[in-house]
Amino acid sequence: MSEPLDLLIVGAGPIGIEAGIRAKRAGLSYTILEKGCIVNAIAMYPTYMTFFTTSERLEVGGHPLITSIDKPTRKEALDYYRKVVHNEGLELNQYTEVTDIRKITKGFEISSVNDRGQKESWKAKKVAVATGYFDNPKHLAIPGEDLPNVSHYFSEAHPFYNRRVTIIGAGSSAADAALDLFKAGAKVTMIHRGEDFRHSLKYWIRPNLENRVKEGSIVAHFNSVVKEISSDAVMIDKQGELISIPTVQTFALTGYFASTKLIEAAGVRINQEDFSAHHSTETFETNVPGLYVLGSAGYGNRTSDVFIENGLVHVEKAMNDIVAKTRLEPQNV
Repeated sequence: MSEPLDLLIVGAGPIGIEAGIRAKRAGLSYTILEKGCIVNAIAMYPTYMTFFTTSERLEVGGHPLITSIDKPTRKEALDYYRKVVHNEGLELNQYTEVTDIRKITKGFEISSVNDRGQKESWKAKKVAVATGYFDNPKHLAIPGEDLPNVSHYFSEAHPFYNRRVTIIGAGSSAADAALDLFKAGAKVTMIHRGEDFRHSLKYWIRPNLENRVKEGSIVAHFNSVVKEISSDAVMIDKQGELISIPTVQTFALTGYFASTKLIEAAGVRINQEDFSAHHSTETFETNVPGLYVLGSAGYGNRTSDVFIENGLVHVEKAMNDIVAKTRLEPQNV
């Protein structure tokens, strides 16, 4: 490209889409690069999932999200964000992964590759990274984690009717999966290293799950550490006792983290304790001038601190700063 864009946005989740809408309405030249499909993380959610958040808090660009109940389903969210992108006519490249961001004299040079292996170079005065975290599961680093019958993502329960399934984790996603599997007739075991379900477990889920455990419909092993996974069992250490749990499928739902690889290579300072990015909480600009982190992209392991709804607040603050600075810059630089 001969002339640099005013802004290049990395990621086409709700946060990246909102940034794109604001950039377009402000008259900025921009594009969005997304390594998967539009709202790729939501596409990876369980097939029949219902959001924990009410519809109005997930809206972008002032477009109403109309749903059958107060909380949207995965399908309703996919339909909504896809239509928003279409109706807004956003400049967006799907299946185009950003592989490098380099600071240059007048902005940034960005490298990308698409799903056909074609490489491209972009120039932009500013970059906003809104890559989220759902692509990066927290690995257990144990033998067998890479087996075909192990997944860090739960899709749907139907295929596991009358089969033994193990869930590693005790947060809301693990609880939802366990209850879905139980209702579909699976024989469910949950494993958690803590003494109880996570404190962050949604209050409307906890009673149902606890009652299923009390009645023995779902087996729960607390104070237990997974040591190894095989094709037909999960081996745990439960307070010094080794227990083998028969299973045909293991869902390791132990959480996710926002990768810092891209921004760290661009010069962003990273907190080595929680892997959050050094950035302003007023503008979300990092220590690299012109490079912004939006939503959970700058929060490393602190993914429970950022959701779509407060990530949209990040976008508003960051885009106000980006637009103001862009209008102060001389043209044709």
